[in-house]
Amino acid sequence: MRSRLERVDVTCSGCGYEDEAGCWESVTDGSHIRYRRVCPCCGRSHDVTYRL
Repeated sequence: MRSRLERVDVTCSGCGYEDEAGCWESVTDGSHIRYRRVCPCCGRSHDVTYRL
């Protein structure tokens, strides 16, 4: 899933910056997995959560 996000979701919804080299971090609690990316331009956090 992370590789899909890194290919598809590269534009910041806050400032429009295209972060082609950005990296999504992930954390799980066993029932959910949360992916997070922080825009290097404006610092806005983009979170995507999936239920397992």
